[in-house]
Amino acid sequence: MGAIRLCSRSACRNSAVATLTYVYADSTAVLGPLATYAEPHCYDLCDQHAGSLTVPRGWEVLRLAMPATPSGPGPDDLLALADAVREAASRPAAPEAGQGQRSVHPALEAPAAAEGTRRGHLRVLREPS
Repeated sequence: MGAIRLCSRSACRNSAVATLTYVYADSTAVLGPLATYAEPHCYDLCDQHAGSLTVPRGWEVLRLAMPATPSGPGPDDLLALADAVREAASRPAAPEAGQGQRSVHPALEAPAAAEGTRRGHLRVLREPS
């Protein structure tokens, strides 16, 4: 779960309940329920700022239906969480490197025909023995 998103208005510390998006081509502002993800060109607004929204003269405000109660996790969300926990528990634990020790990685092997050759801006080098 992500952190609670706050209102985008400056100096407002209230939780966001609605998302505002502008459709510049149609001179329209669309105000709807809080989007699932924070989008870069959308604004999250609290209840007070969503209710007092004003737009430039000649613009239209399209207000989408807001849910009466905030939606909580549904059965699908809970099942997905349970499946993720089961999957993580079934994986074998990876050996951890001790503090200050480097983890062991297999050495990279150069292709047989490509030793010392260049391919574009990359060069394949063999590890010194």
